[in-house]
Amino acid sequence: MDKNTITGFILIIAVFIGFSIYSSKEAEKQKDKLVTENKEIIENRQDVLSFERGDSLSSVNNPWGELAGASANNVDSTSVTADSVLSKKDLAEKTIVLENNKLKLTFSTKGAQLKQALLKNYKKSFGDSTVCLVNDDNTKFYLQLRDKQRRALETQDLMFEVMPSNDSHIIWLRHSFTPSKYIDVIYTLSKDDYMVKCDVNVQGLENMLDRESAEMFEFLWSHKLARQEKSIKNEQRHSRISYKYVGGDVKDLSESKNDSREASEAPIKWVAFKDQYFSSILIADTDFKTVQMDSRILSSNDYLKDYTAKLYLQPNFNAKDNSLSTGFGFYLGPLDYSHLKSYDKNLKDNTQQLDLDKLVYLGWTVFRWVNQYFVIPVFNLLKSTGMSIGIIILLLTIIVKVIISPLTFKSFKSSAKMRVLKPQVDELSEKYPKQEQAMEKQQAVMNLYRQAGVNPMAGCIPLLLQMPILIALFQFFPSALDLRQESFLWASDLSTYDAVIEWTANIPIISWLFNNHISLFCILMTVTNIIYTKFNMEMTNTGQQQMPGMKWMMYLMPLIFLFVLNDYPSGLTYYYFISLLITILLTLGFRYAVDEEKLLAQLEENKKKPKKKSGFMARLEEAQRMQQKQMREQNNKKGKRK
Repeated sequence: MDKNTITGFILIIAVFIGFSIYSSKEAEKQKDKLVTENKEIIENRQDVLSFERGDSLSSVNNPWGELAGASANNVDSTSVTADSVLSKKDLAEKTIVLENNKLKLTFSTKGAQLKQALLKNYKKSFGDSTVCLVNDDNTKFYLQLRDKQRRALETQDLMFEVMPSNDSHIIWLRHSFTPSKYIDVIYTLSKDDYMVKCDVNVQGLENMLDRESAEMFEFLWSHKLARQEKSIKNEQRHSRISYKYVGGDVKDLSESKNDSREASEAPIKWVAFKDQYFSSILIADTDFKTVQMDSRILSSNDYLKDYTAKLYLQPNFNAKDNSLSTGFGFYLGPLDYSHLKSYDKNLKDNTQQLDLDKLVYLGWTVFRWVNQYFVIPVFNLLKSTGMSIGIIILLLTIIVKVIISPLTFKSFKSSAKMRVLKPQVDELSEKYPKQEQAMEKQQAVMNLYRQAGVNPMAGCIPLLLQMPILIALFQFFPSALDLRQESFLWASDLSTYDAVIEWTANIPIISWLFNNHISLFCILMTVTNIIYTKFNMEMTNTGQQQMPGMKWMMYLMPLIFLFVLNDYPSGLTYYYFISLLITILLTLGFRYAVDEEKLLAQLEENKKKPKKKSGFMARLEEAQRMQQKQMREQNNKKGKRK
């Protein structure tokens, strides 16, 4: 081998070695670059979340998790675990309790959701268990986010860690994707109230969310309304979804049928899932832009209705730390009118008024005013004395009867005037016995009343003036929380029916009418009402001809009330029973107070006085004359045809 050949081999080996060294360095650079790029993918693409956290991220039901798994395959597993994956030991679901003297709330680290809400001071009206507004099976509340590919992430499927807090009334839950990217849910329970504050903070994910999720959070709330009262029928009648417009009115979905509604024409302040005496109310710190609600009636002994709501609200964006946050209050408690009213006590701006007291149904406008400004203040005043609710209802009934007694007396006196003129009305009936003389008879009777100074309508007007109070009380008792768990005589709970007879067999018609029980106060009310009807018909008999069947109709009405009110609160039927007894006693007292002989003499003196016809009476008499003339003409035509 010559010198040139040896030199060539040496150069080739040198070039090969140099290329190998260069290629090795470039390979290392590419590897480092690839690792860096994959780490950036994990850091910036935090759709890497999975619904099931562990050593690996599941992608079966979660497209966000699929992205996480794809990224993790190209990087060191230690890096993935440090940045985005919790160990299975940390994934174990935990429960945390917040408690004050009114509420006991249990939260879960899975989904950062409320698992149970117990009202310590209230029991179900059947059995002996505490009122439970929220349990594992009946309520879900979570935030739904979407990435730029519109893939959904629901916080109900995420596992949260309990963060340290120095306040025993605060629970701070966090789901971390990386140290700088996480979701916080913080619950704060008031120390002596039914209000729970909830704050949600989404940190560092704003760039990965689609535009709609970044600009409008979507919360989903579902709730199966658990039965709390003895009467399913009565409780269902008072259960519904209600919501309030900011600075506007409170609206309701139907309580008697399935109903759904979208409220988007104005901002919504709160949404309430209510039953007869309790409610879960979601109150936005700002307002909900749109709310979609649905209410379905259930056929179950344990649950009354199925409520769902989708709530959209605009989060606050903080550019400094790239966070999205919002907050709201949860009211989980009784529908106590005075307590709910207190939330607006120091608010002067109408747009900030919550009007939670309107969840307590007190009737339409006029009847609600009567309850707000008369019935409830008097009831609360009597309650402050410490007397039993049964005695309070008795005293309230007496006070109401005393207040309306002048109107009752005026109505009675009007009937008495017509009653003492009955012999003279009978004479007019004998004078005009024929059917075709009915108009003449009516005109003669009206003339008699006018000369004696008697207004036939005077007895009706006082009765009409009493109606707002009577109807207001009918609305008050079924909504009065103070009747719950209060016993009186044989009634163990004045907020529900007092069954003296109950049965389980389905008896045709009977079971439908009585709902398999008969209430004793309702029976007493019905018997008293029949006695009062007979007594009143005798007292107000003025000799006027009644419509056929009117007498039996008057006796039928108490029986109808028996079927209608049999399922209502015994406090209401007890009130009606006492009210009718007092009315009978007042009527007897009025009868002895009014000397009918002196009253008749006064009416006879009135006949001697010159009478000036009112415009109304003049028009009435003219109308009667015209009607009488037309009847004569019709009778003449009939006579000619014959």
